[in-house]
Amino acid sequence: MAEKRKLKRRHLIYYLDVFERKTGQFVGKLVDITTDGVMLTTEFPIKSGVILQLIMLLPEEIRDHKQITFDARTQWVEKSIKPDFYDIGFELLSISHKDIEIIESLIFDFSFKD
Repeated sequence: MAEKRKLKRRHLIYYLDVFERKTGQFVGKLVDITTDGVMLTTEFPIKSGVILQLIMLLPEEIRDHKQITFDARTQWVEKSIKPDFYDIGFELLSISHKDIEIIESLIFDFSFKD
């Protein structure tokens, strides 16, 4: 797969939980993040092109928020190196400016430093 990403993926020191907003169903754990997209590891595949309304729980309160919400489209799905799991890349579609700032804070405060 050709690399199309504009921003470097950042791995956080936490695997944050991500849920579907309307149903509250657990979707997966955050593996890496940019302000353009996220990669989750899940126990079930999700077809490419599917748009989900998601909520991600933060490791601590950031800018008076305990979670962020966004819509995301699945870009790709691959079998994980962990048996019985899938890695799924999502493009962020609908996310507030405030939540983008929170992602930037997450990356700065909680990512592994190069």
